[in-house]
Order: sequence, then C-alpha cells, then structure tokens
Amino acid sequence: MEGLGLHILMEFYDCSPTVLDDEKRLEELMLEAAEKASATIIKSVFHKFSPQGVTGVVVVAESHLAIHTWPENQYAAVDFFTCNDKMDHEKAQLHLKNGLLSNREVIKLVARGTEISEDIKK
Repeated sequence: MEGLGLHILMEFYDCSPTVLDDEKRLEELMLEAAEKASATIIKSVFHKFSPQGVTGVVVVAESHLAIHTWPENQYAAVDFFTCNDKMDHEKAQLHLKNGLLSNREVIKLVARGTEISEDIKK
C-alpha cells in the first residue's frame, strides 16, 4: 500500500432489491465482510429509510466500511477504507457481491495520502 491508506470504492449493480432493503441482513453482511477482511470491529450503525433504502457503517480499528443502497435501482455503493495493508478487501468484496446477489460490480482503488490511484472494472 502506498501512502496513508487504501480506499476501496465498490459499486454493485443488478442486486436483489429485497436484500438491499433489509437493514438487518445488510448489517450482517457488512459485519461478515469486515471479519473476512480481518478487520477489528468496533461498532456498527445502520438506518432504514422510508419508503426504501438503507445506509450503514461498520467502524473498525483500521478505519471503516460503509454502505448506501437504492433498492429501486438495484444498486449499492460500498466504501471500505483501511490504513492496514494486511487487510484482505477482496474477500470482503466477494462476500458482499454474493450476499447482495450482484451480477455486476465496478471497483475503484484510491491510495489515500498520495496521488496514485487505480481503477479496476469487473
């Protein structure tokens, strides 16, 4: 990892609208993703909007994971920021892709504290 941290921007498309609107399931998925990445979980906070959509954050010792969903668009945006280069964000990404039943994703890696960044499209 270059710089002070790595910010992984995960965009999940063609997801299950049911999962995207399920606050409890999304919190479970995000906590599991943090565990799979070997993060040290501190706390999680999630909120369900009316009529639909969920936002949530899992605070980890290494920084955070956050999710925002748009069930009506079958879309979820996930931010995963870490200052620990031993964390396995790819395991978290795969877990979320499977859990959200996503058929397409776009991943962007941004090195924080430096001018280097890399876009990865899948």
